[in-house]
Amino acid sequence: MEHRKSEAQITPESVESLEVKDAQVIFTNVWNDLESDYGHENLRFSKELILLGGAPGAGKGTNTEFIMKARGLTCSPIVVSSLLNTPEAQRVKQAGGMVGDREVVGLVFRKLLEPQYRDGCVLDGFPRTRVQVECLKLLVSKMNQLYREYHDTPLAINFRKPTIHAMVLFVDEKTSVERQLKRGRDLAEWNARAVAEDGAEPHEIRETDRDPEAASHRYRVFKEQTWEALQSLKKIYHYHFVNAQGSIETVERNIRKELDYQSSLELDPQTYDAVKRLQLASELVMHARQELVRRMDSYELENRALFHEVIREISDRFMPIISRHAIPGRAIVNSENAVFDDPLALAMVIDIFADRGYRAVVNVNRDQIPESVDLKTGQILCSTKKIYRFQIQFAGSEIRRGSG
Repeated sequence: MEHRKSEAQITPESVESLEVKDAQVIFTNVWNDLESDYGHENLRFSKELILLGGAPGAGKGTNTEFIMKARGLTCSPIVVSSLLNTPEAQRVKQAGGMVGDREVVGLVFRKLLEPQYRDGCVLDGFPRTRVQVECLKLLVSKMNQLYREYHDTPLAINFRKPTIHAMVLFVDEKTSVERQLKRGRDLAEWNARAVAEDGAEPHEIRETDRDPEAASHRYRVFKEQTWEALQSLKKIYHYHFVNAQGSIETVERNIRKELDYQSSLELDPQTYDAVKRLQLASELVMHARQELVRRMDSYELENRALFHEVIREISDRFMPIISRHAIPGRAIVNSENAVFDDPLALAMVIDIFADRGYRAVVNVNRDQIPESVDLKTGQILCSTKKIYRFQIQFAGSEIRRGSG
């Protein structure tokens, strides 16, 4: 007898399709509420969103301040778990579960409209489910739509092209459980001390921070329900995966490397087109040594007489003055030598000092020197004298002083 698949059989594809439909329904309801409450032209969301996700105990709270500093953000992070303060939501969180998508999406989107988040914000704990990922995609689509709609209007600065970073901090289950339980012990110690000494209100300690089995369950919920959602973001946004099991310093280095500014990804396309013709500093630095070598050799091969005259002037006049300023690491040398009337000689000075490990800057001052007086008109006739002022900087010498 031939067996056929039931038409009602649930497959991964059908689940995904249902989740997309659920997200569309949730998003449409939330968006309509926002338009009704705020008005279309006031739906001004963050220019930059850093979606911070990770396993329990991965260090999201520990690293949030550093992430904000790396991106120049000063507003407080939006911590989704703190937005969900209803009694029902609290009970779900205490058990290590997650609150419903409709409530989460509504609260997060409203929070993102606050003026303090206009330039950007860290969004800690969103999205956590595939439905929330779909709602986020729909939000970003709307943000791009608003950007296009208002791009050539006086309101354009309020609807900039969004930049989305997804940063995932990851630790294994063993590390996650250990950190959750350590957090619980630390909170318990703080509560005991603060209540006894100051009469302060004790901090709430989650059950998952007390019980190893509850902590493990919370980690498994993350792997089963959130990990896949976070992984899906790599196909859509700037995705940063950070191994968070190392020391704080190691994790911070990884984060900084991941969040380095990239103008081609973050600027408005028209802004980037305007500035991209200018060479990057990194490109200049990359070739600076080779260019210095080429110039120095060309001075010797093509302008030997002038090159050696400049070297003698530096040796005889500059170096004695520089030597007397070895402690502060900064010397100023004035010269009236006519050799410096040649711009190539000034270029040689800067390059010679660069080759020797100094930084040289030159300014040309022109002093008016009285020469004679016209007795009929009383006019003073002056000549102009050029004075070349060189500032030479280098690593000075440290003086060790006694404690007395």
